[in-house]
Amino acid sequence: MRVGIVCYPTFGGSGVVATELGLELAKRGHEIHFITYSQPVRLDLLSHNVHYHEVNVPEYPLFHYQPYELALSSKLVDMVKLYKIEVLHVHYAIPHAYAAYMAQKMLREEEIYVPIVTTLHGTDITLVGNHPFYKPAVTFSINKSDAVTAVSQSLKEDTLRLFNVTNDIKVIPNFIDSEKGKSSFKDCQREMMANDDEKIITHVSNFRKVKRIEDVIAVFYNIQKEIPAKLMMVGEGPEKEPAELLCRKLGIEEKVVFFGNSNEIDRILCFSDLFLLPSVTESFGLAALEAMSFGVPVISSNTGGIPEVNKHGVSGYLSDVGDIEDMTNNALTILGNEEILKMFKQNAKKESQHFDIHKIVPQYETIYKETLSKCILYK
Repeated sequence: MRVGIVCYPTFGGSGVVATELGLELAKRGHEIHFITYSQPVRLDLLSHNVHYHEVNVPEYPLFHYQPYELALSSKLVDMVKLYKIEVLHVHYAIPHAYAAYMAQKMLREEEIYVPIVTTLHGTDITLVGNHPFYKPAVTFSINKSDAVTAVSQSLKEDTLRLFNVTNDIKVIPNFIDSEKGKSSFKDCQREMMANDDEKIITHVSNFRKVKRIEDVIAVFYNIQKEIPAKLMMVGEGPEKEPAELLCRKLGIEEKVVFFGNSNEIDRILCFSDLFLLPSVTESFGLAALEAMSFGVPVISSNTGGIPEVNKHGVSGYLSDVGDIEDMTNNALTILGNEEILKMFKQNAKKESQHFDIHKIVPQYETIYKETLSKCILYK
């Protein structure tokens, strides 16, 4: 199949999932076309099956905000016609599904029929999409898609609760490549992050309010009072600077490393002993899953789709949002005994294998085939 993938080309979860999906589909023999405003961050290698097409948005003094949706729709029309793309898979309801629908309508004027598969990731539903200004457009885009998927049961339920959706929504969870967890990194490289007697705690996110970065630091502060430890903070965002200031205020700045956005997350997770994810909510919890694939237990909140990934008492522990004491106690339970830590690491890796890329991607292939068959009937 020839599949066009539209996503945000950033370090965020939806962009990572869309890129990894496209690369795996290409390995399986499909022709993949990424259509977005810049090359996705994890799209390191283009091949004969992987193509990238940049969406250019011309600047005009007339427009206070440049019309990206218009430029994207036009680009989708051109790419479908030029490369005979058979399916458009868009990640995020707005603006991508909205733009894809407009492209679909334009193409139908020329008797070209291309189905739209829309994957909902979270923010497009629970935050941006639920805003009164956008809600009608989001509802319209979901209902006009030929197929809709959500990355967790929790997100599906949120969508049905918040929007007047008449379309069916299929849950296809996010995924990881289990092979990445088979690290080739040397133990000596661990010394660059921590001493032998120190546990390595890690957090990876976009450093926004919803991630509760102050809770990450609070839990770590409590941990390091009981156990020698270092905290690895990976990511960029508005809460990064306040977090750095808090670490200095608490006197733990020497024990915390802020990496910013990094392409070496695999190396960091490889040597990590615990992952912290105390978010207000997560539609899925991809960062936790990636940690688990490296055998890293997770201490997390119990909201959104996280409980579908992190199994309480098995791969880690779940706590109420903001319950620093419970998170700390759970972390110390895991870290305080080497046998218990070993068991949780093994369990985390085992649980992550339920979300292996080779089990999940075929579900998307089935969706593509089903929408294509409907499209043929429509013709």
